[in-house]
Amino acid sequence: MKAMMVLGFLCVCVLIAVGYQAFQQEFTIRRLRSQITSTTEQVKAKEDEIVKAKLKIQQLNDELTPLNKKRDQLVKKKGELQKASGESEKSLSTCQKEKTDSEKKKTKATEAREKQKIDQKAEVENTQVEVQNLQKQILDRDAKICEFVDADKEEGRKLCEGKKAAR
Repeated sequence: MKAMMVLGFLCVCVLIAVGYQAFQQEFTIRRLRSQITSTTEQVKAKEDEIVKAKLKIQQLNDELTPLNKKRDQLVKKKGELQKASGESEKSLSTCQKEKTDSEKKKTKATEAREKQKIDQKAEVENTQVEVQNLQKQILDRDAKICEFVDADKEEGRKLCEGKKAAR
């Protein structure tokens, strides 16, 4: 009986040990299930945040696309304006050079015209003096001829009529 009691005692001890171990495993399983549940909830929350962030990123990308297109257009327009500005500056400098050249030519032409006017005026005066001298010479010659022409003849009177009166 003693052996039975020892055997009964051992059975009870093994049963208690197995019960304790089962209780501990059950407690650990519940604790792990609770952790899995809370971790799953955290993962779901993080996934929701990630989805929201992806949606926000997509929305921002959608907003960025027209802005990028507009920026590209503005950059292109800026390049065109710079090119046009450069061409305008070239054109302006060419025009200014042509204007300067034209003004120089105009000044030279004006000076040449003024000189020509002065020369022409002097030539006209010289010509008038020469004409007056020649007229005087012709009158003097005619007067000398009239001194020798016979006034009794009609041809002589016609020739010398105005000459004698002019004297």
